[in-house]
Amino acid sequence: MSATPASLGIQNIGQISIIVKDLQRATAFYRDVLGLPLLFAVPNLAFFDCGGVRLMLGPAETPEFDHLSSILYFRVPDLNTSYQRLVELGAKIFASPRLIAPMATYDLWMAAFYDSEGNIHQLMSEVARTK
Repeated sequence: MSATPASLGIQNIGQISIIVKDLQRATAFYRDVLGLPLLFAVPNLAFFDCGGVRLMLGPAETPEFDHLSSILYFRVPDLNTSYQRLVELGAKIFASPRLIAPMATYDLWMAAFYDSEGNIHQLMSEVARTK
């Protein structure tokens, strides 16, 4: 018997883990540059709130997990303002704001940046089309 997605009861993402080499440096980046609220820290781990999704930073537990993370897409209301703030705070930019996809009622814009550990993430904004 194969499981269907609905049978698992998944509602949303509860936590995302990002592997870091330097926890103190990464904690400062996610707190001070991205402005995410630090929920708590324990030895070798820091936890942030990202709009209701918990973001965990910590070193790899085993060599199999020691690699760059998946790309996180941080939704922002104004991409240009958020991008300029990233630049002002010294974040290393991978790609400046660009139109990704024109949709029926909005345009999807993104800008990519590196975190303090070399992981690439994106700011994303869904800009409503005016008629």
